[in-house]
Amino acid sequence: MSGQQRSRAPQVRMGGGPTGVTEKAKDFKGTWFKLIKYCKRYMFAIIVSLIIAAIGTVFTIIGPDQIGKMTNEIQAALVPLAAGSGLPDVDISAITQIATLLVILYSCAAILNFLQGYIMAVITQKIGKNLRTDISEKINRLPLKYFDKVSYGDILSRVTNDVDTIGQTMNQSIGTLVTAITMFFGSAFMMFYNNWLMALAAIGSSIIGFILLSLIMRKSQKYFVRQQNDLGAVNGHVEEIYSGHNVVKVYNGGKEAGRYFDEVNNRLYDSGWKSQFMSGLMMPIMMFVGNLGYVAVCVVGAVLAMNGTIQFGVIAAFMIYIRLFTNPLSQLAQAFQNLQRTAASGERVFSFFDEEEMEDESSKIEKLTDIKGEIEFRNVRFGYDPEKIIIHDFSSKFEPGTQVAIVGPTGAGKTTIVNLLMRFYELDSGEILIDGVSSNQVPRENVQEQFGMVLQDAWLFEGTIKENIVYCNDGVTDEQVFETCKAVGLDHFISTLTKGYDTVLDDKSTLSQGQRQLLTIARAMIQNAPMMILDEATSSVDTRTEHLVQSAMSNLTKGRTSFVIAHRLSTIKNADVILVLNEGDIVESGSHKELLELKGFYAELYNSQFEQAGALT
Repeated sequence: MSGQQRSRAPQVRMGGGPTGVTEKAKDFKGTWFKLIKYCKRYMFAIIVSLIIAAIGTVFTIIGPDQIGKMTNEIQAALVPLAAGSGLPDVDISAITQIATLLVILYSCAAILNFLQGYIMAVITQKIGKNLRTDISEKINRLPLKYFDKVSYGDILSRVTNDVDTIGQTMNQSIGTLVTAITMFFGSAFMMFYNNWLMALAAIGSSIIGFILLSLIMRKSQKYFVRQQNDLGAVNGHVEEIYSGHNVVKVYNGGKEAGRYFDEVNNRLYDSGWKSQFMSGLMMPIMMFVGNLGYVAVCVVGAVLAMNGTIQFGVIAAFMIYIRLFTNPLSQLAQAFQNLQRTAASGERVFSFFDEEEMEDESSKIEKLTDIKGEIEFRNVRFGYDPEKIIIHDFSSKFEPGTQVAIVGPTGAGKTTIVNLLMRFYELDSGEILIDGVSSNQVPRENVQEQFGMVLQDAWLFEGTIKENIVYCNDGVTDEQVFETCKAVGLDHFISTLTKGYDTVLDDKSTLSQGQRQLLTIARAMIQNAPMMILDEATSSVDTRTEHLVQSAMSNLTKGRTSFVIAHRLSTIKNADVILVLNEGDIVESGSHKELLELKGFYAELYNSQFEQAGALT
């Protein structure tokens, strides 16, 4: 295959930073604004859910005040007993009323919390589904040049890890955030309502916690950002090494690949333990703050009770309120940590959404129909990198039914010509005409459906042999499939399989590379497109099979304009026109016989192959 082939192939990245990933500080507010805007269709349900959570929390906050009143009732009944004046006079009716109210309050709180959890679980799953769907659709709108610079593993990390992080945070942390804020201010209000002096003592002891938490949160954000980026880098590297494991083995690249994996894995370890360590500090700090609050309340409460300023029930209520007041601090800290992690994930997802897309062609109503196959290149100029032009000024015209062979050294631009013909990439200047219609005047999908294509790399998906051959072609009969497989020499092999054409191709299948290639050739024949592109289509098959394929391809391309890219020049002797490319320019063109008679660049390439073959024998 040409060195300019830009379709994604397994890459073994041995050094450098993570592809397509930045480690700059993220825009926390901006990312959350985008996320809120993205969720606007569910915003009403989210707000209702959060209101329900707040109301349930209010019911919980009222409870300790009623427990304090119950404690006072019991204390009042025990005073005569302590004074030795007889049996306690317990007001059972009052205690029963308070207990009934507590049961109602806590039951309502539990029901509301359950309802809030159910609503958020449903909504977050829908949001996660929408994100994955939008990412999938975005992938279809991205130009191929994007995949030239970003690893598949990094994209998969955005679809899985980052989307899951966003979903988990919205399902848990946002509800926790509202509940914690309501609990925090509600318990503070109730403490001031009961006794302002004890409330000041409790809140004052918690200021230390606020200061420590703010410092930790400020330091931890950058580590959560690095953790998400490093996770994407690890996924990308593992995916590439796995897909290219044969290359790694052949070239003994295991040690170097392992060295780079250790490097990115160590980066993930470093950012991971630092972010988790910062997050893990929350609980010990809040336990310290809570215990300090208990001490302060007990000391101040004891003094006030001895002075007769408060009843014992107030101290009992405060002991519960101090827990309700300090617990939200750790919950808030954890929620903010999750919000920071989600901001890092959201930034990666929305930066993917912001990537430049292919031009929207929904307004193009002109379509290619009844194609005869006339192709013309007019002053085509193109470079994958604007600073490195590959095709300088390519012009040529081919009549319908012409078989065009494109040859040249690696990097000459052979496959680039095909990529431009299929509109996988857009031209820098010039135009390509199909039956006199400029290809950029019609939708690219309409252009691509005019071509059947067989590449050097055989792509098969998990499914039956028949499904792989019929792929996206409606109305194909079993007889057509059988005849096509006979034409490419596959029928005998398939008939030896237990389930024949219904044999499922999966990870356990042991097809040879040649058999896989023949299946993709059969797929192209079934498509029956008016034009054909064969990019090293026979490079993976043996000589005998090559003759069968060449014969089948001759029948397939008869009457169709076809473009054949081949390094083995013996396979394109019968081409109507041979274009000889070198450094992006046509240096020679003509039939095989004419080019040999010129004794120029093509003749040199052709003869060198036979000299090499002779040397090998």
